[in-house]
Amino acid sequence: MNEAAGERVAAATPTPPRLEWRVATVVSTREETRRTRTLILDIPQWPGHRAGQHVDVRLVAEDGYQAQRSYSIASAPAEGTVALTVERLDDGEVSPYLCDVLHPGDGVEVRGPIGGYFVWEAARKGPLLLVGGGSGVVPLMAMLRQHARSGPAARAEVPVRLLYSARTLDDVIYRAELEQLADPPHVEVAITLTREAPPDWSGYHRRIDRAMLEAVSWPPSAEPNVYVCGPTPLVESVATLLVELGHTASRVRTERFGPTG
Repeated sequence: MNEAAGERVAAATPTPPRLEWRVATVVSTREETRRTRTLILDIPQWPGHRAGQHVDVRLVAEDGYQAQRSYSIASAPAEGTVALTVERLDDGEVSPYLCDVLHPGDGVEVRGPIGGYFVWEAARKGPLLLVGGGSGVVPLMAMLRQHARSGPAARAEVPVRLLYSARTLDDVIYRAELEQLADPPHVEVAITLTREAPPDWSGYHRRIDRAMLEAVSWPPSAEPNVYVCGPTPLVESVATLLVELGHTASRVRTERFGPTG
């Protein structure tokens, strides 16, 4: 995923240290859905990350050909390892290898953490609204996991609402964990399915629209911090609707991705 563009950094701001490629070791893997897999990585000299950041992953073939992609970090900053949840793209150069070939004990080159705009920290006060589509839920999950680790008092001060759009119930990434994390009114999770839905489904069954956002979100007067991540059409639509509903544009942070992102 590519970080959404923020304001230009002032010239006086110190230049961040150059990121180096490191060989991470796959500690374990976990199938999340039929198309997504989580890799748990041990990265030597990992400097730590902030919820919402990502890493670059590089593959190098025997003939020297290189392919590089960016993947959001799914783990909370307090965890000792780094989790990447990868969606397998049938015509992809990197994701099929990460999803189908890598096994525990294997190494893979990574560089990061990267990004400073689409990040959330527990110190940020005010309600937190997370809106994700497909694998766009990955960096939002890092925020939810960090929120869960922030302690009862901090969680009470920062209520969270997640609105997650997926094709079908089987395509909901982290489904079991999301059910465990849901703890109204501190953490509320709403899922909308855009294609098939089970006969007993009681959640939303359509694409995210104005009425849905109005029902799920806090009023603009509550000044929620909003993070929207997913395919470009979803992100643009949701961001536009939120501003139309009265939310301050500067409080709506977005990150979008495409097939090669």
